[in-house]
Amino acid sequence: MYSVQLSKLIDKMKLEVLTPEEDTKGIYITNTDVNRPALQLTGYFDHFDTDRVQAIGYVEYTYLEQMKQADMIKMITRLMDYHIPCIVFCRDLPVDEEIINIARSKKVPLLRTKKTTSSFVAEVVRWLNVELAPRKTIHGVLVDVYGEGILIMGESGIGKSEAALELIKRGHRLVSDDVVEIKKVSDDTLIGSAPDITRHFIELRGIGIIDVKTLFGVESVKDIGSIDLVIKLEEWDREKKYDRLGLEDQYIEILGNQLVCHAIPIRPGRNLAVICESAAVNHRQKKMGYNAAQELYKRVTNNIMRKESNETKQK
Repeated sequence: MYSVQLSKLIDKMKLEVLTPEEDTKGIYITNTDVNRPALQLTGYFDHFDTDRVQAIGYVEYTYLEQMKQADMIKMITRLMDYHIPCIVFCRDLPVDEEIINIARSKKVPLLRTKKTTSSFVAEVVRWLNVELAPRKTIHGVLVDVYGEGILIMGESGIGKSEAALELIKRGHRLVSDDVVEIKKVSDDTLIGSAPDITRHFIELRGIGIIDVKTLFGVESVKDIGSIDLVIKLEEWDREKKYDRLGLEDQYIEILGNQLVCHAIPIRPGRNLAVICESAAVNHRQKKMGYNAAQELYKRVTNNIMRKESNETKQK
């Protein structure tokens, strides 16, 4: 189970803290959803997810205003008894002093934002989906080539970092070398980043560690990148049959997502950087509806059919 500090959410969303004495760094959010406690304010607490951020909008606020003071205090107290991570008042709504006092006694942080309830909830859910996304660490190199995130994989010492360095010299951007932290932010989107300790660094055998950002400038690095394509480098095997047409894509599964994967055999004289660039452009073309392999297949098929038609006419 992944978690994120409440203080990080406060900083990201620029929330006003109404109970500054509470330690927001010691409170962790583990649920990606946000709850508007309308039913809870009426007294219905069955199936109440207590680990969600609670957002009070204009509807909940006006309902509280219509309640008697004693009933309002009772419901707010009961709500905070469930040890919720926080309550956020949207639209910059004024908060009753009694609610602030209850929050202090229950040690529940009270926050406030100027954003509308719908936009605030949408932003928090989107941000939490990234922060709390399923993740794994993979040995490889992630580079951004023509806007396509290419994850280069292969055995240690096969030339992944050297290929990435050549791509950087050709104007592309490094996301991570050697270790890639991958997050699944949706059913069709994976993003990768580098651990803080190795960010912007590349290890080259025989030379050592180089700082890409310092050597090639800020335009040569990227902190986070999507993963659109996987290239697996492997030693050339004479007995193995490699795909020469590309009519059928091969896939690799990472965190339950299927990614197109190309197995590239390594031989002296092969320019890996140019191969990676070509793979990125070809993958982009396929996403835009053009498949060169299928186009060649159509031409060959049409040519055969034309010859057969001519032979039939001659007979």
